[in-house]
Amino acid sequence: MLPAEERDTTAVPANPAADLDVFDPNVYARGVPHETYRRLRDEDPVHWQEEYEVGGWPAGPGFWAVTRHADVVRVLRSPTEYSSWIGATQIRDPDPADLPFIRRMMLNLDPPEHGRLRRIASRVFTPRRVERFAADIERRARRLVDDIVERGECDLPVDVTDDYPIQNLADLLGIPEEDRDRILAWTNRVIGYQDPDHAEAARGPDGRPVNPRSPAMLADMFEYAHTLADAKRRDPSDDLMTALATAEVDGRRLSDPELSMFFFLLVIAGNDTVRSGLPGGVMALLDHPDQHRRLLDQPQLLDSAIDEMLRWHPPVLSFRRTAVRDTVLAGRPIAAGDKVVVFHASANRDERAFADPERFDVARRTGDHVAFGDGPHVCLGAHFARLQLRIFYREFLWRLPDLEPAGPPVRLVSNFIAGIKHLPVRYTPVRRSDVR
Repeated sequence: MLPAEERDTTAVPANPAADLDVFDPNVYARGVPHETYRRLRDEDPVHWQEEYEVGGWPAGPGFWAVTRHADVVRVLRSPTEYSSWIGATQIRDPDPADLPFIRRMMLNLDPPEHGRLRRIASRVFTPRRVERFAADIERRARRLVDDIVERGECDLPVDVTDDYPIQNLADLLGIPEEDRDRILAWTNRVIGYQDPDHAEAARGPDGRPVNPRSPAMLADMFEYAHTLADAKRRDPSDDLMTALATAEVDGRRLSDPELSMFFFLLVIAGNDTVRSGLPGGVMALLDHPDQHRRLLDQPQLLDSAIDEMLRWHPPVLSFRRTAVRDTVLAGRPIAAGDKVVVFHASANRDERAFADPERFDVARRTGDHVAFGDGPHVCLGAHFARLQLRIFYREFLWRLPDLEPAGPPVRLVSNFIAGIKHLPVRYTPVRRSDVR
């Protein structure tokens, strides 16, 4: 090959997508950048993204942004090529001192180690156990809606949907009533660390940002997890924490670090998926009043509508992997050690995977969206999430059929979670029903 100074680069076309940015968390606060995603899918589907300093967080080495559905699925299904363990699963590189700790989480493991923990989780997090809580979830949804129906307006996340998944998850885990406020504080600290409303909780004494997944920042959560597990072993009940504290696979129980990381994963992911998905689904209906009316007229479409809401507004925007070895993705050479970030929100609008993807259609019959991921790390709690979504929408949408926006939404500053902090809505006040 000729030395760089002797190469003729005049015939090399400039990449028109080179300056497109899907990293800045502030962009997502203004709305998911779907037009940018579309251009990347068309022009540069495996796109080199600079990782600059933002919000006090230092610059990183950059990463490959993967935006087409087929390529996203390939990365998620190929742990031997694209590892969750090497650098964990967040875009930002963790502190090297924290990495061994972070790698203990099931989310950050590769097969075969991942398989053992997945088997434990699958045995305790069963549809039967989840469905046992359906009646309690129905009563909670009815009570939360009862609390706002006479007002004529509300801020949906603040007044209703933030609390709903927290309480459902706490029931499933067996967390006492008096401890449940901790879940929201932990979630805001871990998920909202890029957002000014929550960032102070993820800063050290010197005011500098601290990785919210570091041992220091999770110490209080883990201390609580082990206190709760000890209580469940002394006084077991039919809840998920009892099952985790006493479960055995291959002749041994979960180690203390494994139990800690399971608790972290369930509390954070188990809560925020529904917390983000619920108002996102309502917002999609408000933005498409014809489909809103269609669903109200045809309630049998609710299950397909939920999948369409998840395709339209996936709670998780992106996930990171690290290339295990030199490889090629969509014709782009990827070097071993490179960060590879898949964008679920882009894959779900890919014209190559979905017919007319910019049309929101509550009757769409496809389950190929990646709102819950794919491959060995596909969301373990997808059944529980769908159950909560179905029960809430059934209670909320038909009791307030003339729902309409009362102001613009306020989104979370995050390139990871498509959070909705505020969604003002108005409706005709109706008489509060009796809580049954």
